[in-house]
Formats: sequence, structure tokens, C-alpha cells
Amino acid sequence: MTARQIRVFGDPVLRTVSSAIAPEDPAASGLVEDLLDTVRLPGRAGVAAPQIGVGLRAFSYNIDGEIGYMLNPELVEVSGEPTLVDEGCLSVPGFYFPRVRYPWARATGVDLAGKPIVLEGDGLLAQALQHEIDHLDGKLFIEGLDKDRKRDAMRLIRESDWF
Repeated sequence: MTARQIRVFGDPVLRTVSSAIAPEDPAASGLVEDLLDTVRLPGRAGVAAPQIGVGLRAFSYNIDGEIGYMLNPELVEVSGEPTLVDEGCLSVPGFYFPRVRYPWARATGVDLAGKPIVLEGDGLLAQALQHEIDHLDGKLFIEGLDKDRKRDAMRLIRESDWF
């Protein structure tokens, strides 16, 4: 398989709620390979299927050298005092904005064999779980910005070379 091009802000697939994926579907293994190849590129912590143009509930991650994936993930628990963290997104290239995220998160899903997976942790992993599952729910990280920051972010995005 191959690393896929990232869809950017404005592409309708990024605003669409993703459908569940059947792990036994022959296309699922190809999607996972593409997600893993795409997240392996430098500077990437996570890639959700909609970011490569596929409206299915799957994402890959690359956190502290650990690379993996999850199918049909659900964010089942978050904890700690929500704090502002600088966050960026491959689908909104070149921009980072402070937004509120929980410092700890747990997600459940399955692998290609249909076996349960649990990912949990703090720091970048917690942020990535929240961010990637938002993608699968048709939400971009800028939607979580406060009103003034979102207005400024939208102006900057509209003025960008890639928009």
C-alpha cells in the first residue's frame, strides 16, 4: 500500500460522520495499511480515515515510537481538569491553536481480527485519541476553539495559500 494524500479543510469528507467498518471486509486491511503508511511520515501523531478520503471509523497513531491503529473506536472515558493545549491538524496545515482537551483518555475498538483493543493514556496519546475520534465524528479541532479564537482561526485559514 502507500502513504495517502491528506484531505484539507473544506473537503466534505472531513465534515461527515464516519460509518462503522467490518474488520472482516477485505478492504479493511488495505485501509489499515494505508493509514499506517501515512502516519509513519515525520511529524504525524495520528491520521483518521476521513483525512485520506475514506468515511469509515478507523485511525492510525504514531506516539512516542509506537505505531498502531484502531477500528470502530469510541472514546469511553476522559478525566482530569481540561486544559488548553496547542493543537494542530494535518487537514489544517501550518496552523496551531490553543484548545481545551482532557489530559487523560481511554478509547475502545477492535483490530482486523475483530479482537478488542483498549488505548489509554495521558499527554499526546490522550490528545490524539480525542482529536482522531473527533475526525470520525465529522469534527475538526477548530470547532473546539473558543469563539474569538475560532473567528481568528477561520480568517487565517481563509487567507492561507492552500485554502
